[in-house]
Amino acid sequence: MDKYKKLATNTLIFAIGTFSSKVLSFLLMPFVTRMLKTGDYGSADLIQQTANVLIPIVFLQINSAALRFALDKDSDKAGVFSVGISTTAKGFVVFLLFAYPMSKITINDFRLGDYIVLIYAFVLVSGTRQLCQQFVRGCGHVKTFAIDGIVATATTLVFNVLFLGPFHMGITGYVLAIIASDACSIMFFFITQKLWRYIKFKGVSKSLTHSMLKYSVPLMPTIILWWIINVSDRYMVTYFIGSSENGLYTAASKIPNFVIMFSSIFIDAWQLSAVDEYNNDDTRDFFTNVFRVYSGGIFAIASGLILFCQLLTKILVADDYFTSWRYVPVLIIATSMSCLVNFLASVYMAEKKSVMAMATALSGALTNIILNLILIPRMGAVGAAVATVISFVVVFVTRGLNTRRYIKINFKTPVIVSELVILAAQCVVMITMKSGIAMYCIETALVVLMLVINIGPIRELVNLVLDKFLKRNKEKN
Repeated sequence: MDKYKKLATNTLIFAIGTFSSKVLSFLLMPFVTRMLKTGDYGSADLIQQTANVLIPIVFLQINSAALRFALDKDSDKAGVFSVGISTTAKGFVVFLLFAYPMSKITINDFRLGDYIVLIYAFVLVSGTRQLCQQFVRGCGHVKTFAIDGIVATATTLVFNVLFLGPFHMGITGYVLAIIASDACSIMFFFITQKLWRYIKFKGVSKSLTHSMLKYSVPLMPTIILWWIINVSDRYMVTYFIGSSENGLYTAASKIPNFVIMFSSIFIDAWQLSAVDEYNNDDTRDFFTNVFRVYSGGIFAIASGLILFCQLLTKILVADDYFTSWRYVPVLIIATSMSCLVNFLASVYMAEKKSVMAMATALSGALTNIILNLILIPRMGAVGAAVATVISFVVVFVTRGLNTRRYIKINFKTPVIVSELVILAAQCVVMITMKSGIAMYCIETALVVLMLVINIGPIRELVNLVLDKFLKRNKEKN
């Protein structure tokens, strides 16, 4: 199959599973924000984000190694999954030793000890699900991976409505719904793919274990560094301003996830193609062409989201959260840059250069911490959003320069700079003018300009998808 059509096919398959789960997170927002006060929503988010940053530490980011090594055509699949299960079990046993000191952590009005059992359950169940997900995807079972997204969507909806509605479980119910949904996902993978067949208690190659850990361990600090860039600002907002403001900031971060929704659908498929096609003669042209289409789509979506951010905020959150729209435009730019950074991560994945992925992420994390400490006390939560944008720009520039050692992608820098200037102008117009016909006329003109710049990549993307869709319908008929 042609590499572009294969990429399109996998993208459509992942879209089926990913789109439903991502859309659900937006559809649930009106319900969740009505059932939880701003302070409770901020605390629930801190529990979830705390668990998310602990997972790569506890399990040494072994799920990424399971994906990468399962992708190798001649790999020992049973050995790969067994190393993953063994590392997960041993990591959690060690993690149990830290329960007491963790329970004593307090951030302003948020006490970690009140939710320590939830955090431990979240880490174990979610970490195991990630391992199963990535292993199944690495083995090429993309349809199963996609179906799991639909299953997760259904179970998350049911558990959220049940725990926050009739049971009135508040913060505990919100987190427990995620845990229960992840548990169902694990059972789904084991039943459909019979994953127990891949668990070996003896005979696992020591060299395989060493190779997987050599790949995954450097990714552990990399994930933590990404967490610092993406999430540490919420802790700092809580510390400097309080949980209520963090609740607004957290709600604002959900709308930029529309960009991530489209990006993640593509990236899941792209990682498979990046590894498969990496050593071919036209690798440079392939990466350049795909990046041009991908970045053009990301910036076009981002521009449209800024135009409609107030309307989306009004629809998706309760009235008490409406003022959160002030943070949305800047966070959309940050999210867009993070999507471009994730594209470059595929180069490190193909090369198995996880140490360089860590080193480049470090530049952004240090930038983020310094700017958060400077900007949040002076600008409030807007300062946190600005710090995140600058951090991702730093990482993108660093990775763009570093990856030229492996593959010289033509980024068309003047075009990217122009797109960022347009998004920045939209932010300034939206935040300063706030409302009115004049504001929307200027915003609309800037969106049109963005579309004009990206008309070529957008046309290529649409044609690629339509070609695949029409071909599939023709085959059915």
